[in-house]
Amino acid sequence: MADNENTWDKLLQIKTTGRDDSNAGQYCYPYEPTPYPVLERLANTGHIRKKDTVLDYGCGKGRVDFFLSYQTKAKSIGIEYDERIYQSVVENQKTAISSAKTAFVMAGAEEYEVPAEVNRCYFFNPFSVEILRMVMDRILESYRESPREILLFFYYPSKEYRSYLMEVDGLELYDEILCSDLFEGDDPRERVLVFQLKE
Repeated sequence: MADNENTWDKLLQIKTTGRDDSNAGQYCYPYEPTPYPVLERLANTGHIRKKDTVLDYGCGKGRVDFFLSYQTKAKSIGIEYDERIYQSVVENQKTAISSAKTAFVMAGAEEYEVPAEVNRCYFFNPFSVEILRMVMDRILESYRESPREILLFFYYPSKEYRSYLMEVDGLELYDEILCSDLFEGDDPRERVLVFQLKE
């Protein structure tokens, strides 16, 4: 696994490995990059294409953005609230081979107004359900102002996330990308749940 992590970082000309929980708290969770094998599987589903724009919540050092922009040719926008980690993504953007298709914003996710071109959103448990509710309000607001198909990807979803998402009006479970075979231990949370907001 470590070899795969380093190989992709080297290919993409970025540095995204390692966990960082220095500014984690009750509402905002530690930085931990999505494993590359999961991103490879997601990229191979065809759910994200060249015409799409992905909004990555809690982008950390930008792995999801740089990888998906490289593999699918989609545009991506990463949101990060932690100033120190945000500086890491700024540094990565200077060297990343897919940097032309990526943009990054330092902001709280709940405050960020979702641009009309965004039609894919990615989450790896970046924050609490309380913040997720506010973020979903922003996404729904953008959807109402500019109706379009929006897919939301939730990697390694918590029970709290799943319970909340099943309650959101207009949101339906669209697909489930199983990833437990990629790792030891057969963890049932090793999956990407795909929800759809549809016109």
